[in-house]
Amino acid sequence: MQEEEILGKAYDSRLMRRLITYLRPYKKFVALAFVLILFQSVLETLFPLLTKMAIDDYIAVGNMAGLALIAAAFAGLLVVKFLAETVQTLTLQNTGQGILFDMRMQVFGHLQSLSPSFYDRNPVGRLITRVITDVDVLNELFSAGIVSIFGDIFTLLGITIAILLLDWDLGLVTLSVVPLIGLTTAVFRYKARDSYRRVRTAIARINAFLQEHITGMSVVQLYNRERKSQRKFESINDTHFRANLDAIVAYAWFYPAIELLGAMAIALVIWYGGGKVLAGTATLGALVAFIQYSQRFFMPIADMSEKYNILQSAMASSERLFKLLDTPPAIVNDPKAIRPAERATGDIEFRNVWFAYNPSGKDEWVLRDVSFHVSPGESIAIVGHTGAGKTTTASLLTRFYDIQKGQILLDGRDIASLDIAYLRSSFGVVLQDVFLFSGTMESNIRLGSPISRERVAAAAEDVNLAPFLKTLPLGLDHPVNERGSSLSAGQRQLLAFARAFAHDPQILILDEATSSVDTETEIQIRAAIERLMAGRTSIIIAHRLSTIQKCDKIIVMHKGRVRESGTHQQLLAERGLYYKLYQLQYKDQEVGVPGD
Repeated sequence: MQEEEILGKAYDSRLMRRLITYLRPYKKFVALAFVLILFQSVLETLFPLLTKMAIDDYIAVGNMAGLALIAAAFAGLLVVKFLAETVQTLTLQNTGQGILFDMRMQVFGHLQSLSPSFYDRNPVGRLITRVITDVDVLNELFSAGIVSIFGDIFTLLGITIAILLLDWDLGLVTLSVVPLIGLTTAVFRYKARDSYRRVRTAIARINAFLQEHITGMSVVQLYNRERKSQRKFESINDTHFRANLDAIVAYAWFYPAIELLGAMAIALVIWYGGGKVLAGTATLGALVAFIQYSQRFFMPIADMSEKYNILQSAMASSERLFKLLDTPPAIVNDPKAIRPAERATGDIEFRNVWFAYNPSGKDEWVLRDVSFHVSPGESIAIVGHTGAGKTTTASLLTRFYDIQKGQILLDGRDIASLDIAYLRSSFGVVLQDVFLFSGTMESNIRLGSPISRERVAAAAEDVNLAPFLKTLPLGLDHPVNERGSSLSAGQRQLLAFARAFAHDPQILILDEATSSVDTETEIQIRAAIERLMAGRTSIIIAHRLSTIQKCDKIIVMHKGRVRESGTHQQLLAERGLYYKLYQLQYKDQEVGVPGD
C-alpha cells in the first residue's frame, strides 16, 4: 500500500504537461469553457459597480428612469451570467466524462497488453483502484479543477483591481485580512492532505481485501473464518471511516472560518468606509459596492483551497496511473514479426531451453537445457512430479513468458520472430481451472470470434456437451454466471473443450484437463479429447498416467530436465522414473506391469 500513501507535490509540471495532452481532443470545448469563465469573472466585477451607480447617480438624485435602466441592466446581466454558467458547466462536465472514458479505455487496453508475469506481482485490488478510483479523481480535476481554477484567479484579480481603483485606501483595509486567510488555508491544507492520504490508503486496502475475500469466499466459509474476516474488515473500514471524519472536521471549521474572516473584512469596510462617507471623502454607493466586493472576494479563496486538494490528489493519482501505463509489456512483437499466410502445421521443437521466472535469482531455473521435438499431428504427453516444469513448458509455447537461453521453434521458425496473435491463434489450450465469463454458453464458446452459431453447436455436439445443453430451457443462450459458478467442474471442462474445438486450432494443449472431474465425465472428456486430437499436434500434461498411454510419445521431466522419452511400453520396460511413477499410482491396484 506504499503507493497509496505517497501524495507527492500539489503541483508537478512534468505530470501536468502529460495530463494536458488528454485535453487535446476536446480543445475547442476547453477554449469555450475558458472564455465563458473569463466572461463570468468580468461580470462579477460589474454587479457592485452597477449598485454604486444606482445609489450615487440615480437614487441620490431621485432619477427613477435611470434607476429602471440600471435595474434592467442588472437583470439582463444575471440572465447572461446564468446562461454562461450553464453552458460552462455542461461543457466542462462533458469534457471530464470524455477524458474519463478515454483514460479508462487506455488503462484497460494497456492491462490487456501486459504479460502474466506482471499479474504475478500486482494484486488485482490495486489494479481495480487504478482503473476506477484514480481515473475518477482525474475526472474531477478536468471537470472542476484545471480550467475553473482560472475563474477563481481572474475573479480575485478583477475584484482586487476594482477595489483599488475605486478607493485604494479602503481597498487596502479590505485586503488586510488576507494574511489571516492565508494562514487559515495553510492549516486546512495540511489537515486535509493528511486525511486524504489516509483515505486513499484505506480505499486501496478495502478494494484489495474485498477482491481477495469475495473470490475466496468458499475457503472463508469452509474454515469458519467469517468472524475473523469480519473483524479484519471492520478494522480497515474503521480506518477509512476515521480518515473521512478528520476530513469532514477540516472542512467543517474551514468554511465557517473563511466566512468569519469575510465578515471581519466587511465590518472593517463598514467602520472605515462609513467614516469616510460621514467625512464626505467617499460616497454611500462606493461603500455598498465595497461591501459587495468583500462578499465576492472570499468565496473564490475558499473554492481555490478546495481545488488545491483536487489538484494534489490528481497529482498523486496521475503519478500512479502513469507508472502503470509506463510499465512496458514483457512480451512484445518483434518490429519485423512474421505472420505467415498459411496455418501452422504443428511442428514444435525445444532446443536447449533454459527458463527462470526470476532470472536475477541464483539457481532458480525452472527449465534446464530442455530439448524435444513434436512432429505435425503427433501426440505427446509431459509427465513428472509437481514442480518439474510441465505447465511452464506450455506457458512458454504461447509466449506468456520468454526464455532466457535456447530456442523454441514452430514450423522451423523461432516463436520470438512470429506475430504474437498468429502464434496464439495456432493453439487451443484447455486448463484444469476453466475460466468462464459472465454471458451465455454460446458467448463463452465463441469468445468474440466470428464463429457461426452452427459451428458453435457442432463443437458442443462433438465434445458431448449437447446432452447437457438440451436439459437447459435456453440451450446455448443459457446465462453463465461469473466464473461459471452455476456449472459443475465437468460441465465447465466440456465447455472449455467446445471452445477449443470451435476455434479449430492446429495445436492442442491439455493441462491437467481431466484431473478434477468424476469418472463418468472423464469418459465423456476422453471421447472429446480423441475427437479434438484427430489431425492435430497435441501436448497433454497429466498426472493420471491412464490418460496418456495412447500418446505417440511420453516425455518425463524431473527438476526442470527431460529425463526420459518414449512410448508407454518402452518407458515401463526401462524401469526408470516413469516406471516408478506408474507403480506409485497403481501399487494398490491389481494391474500387471510389464516386466514384473
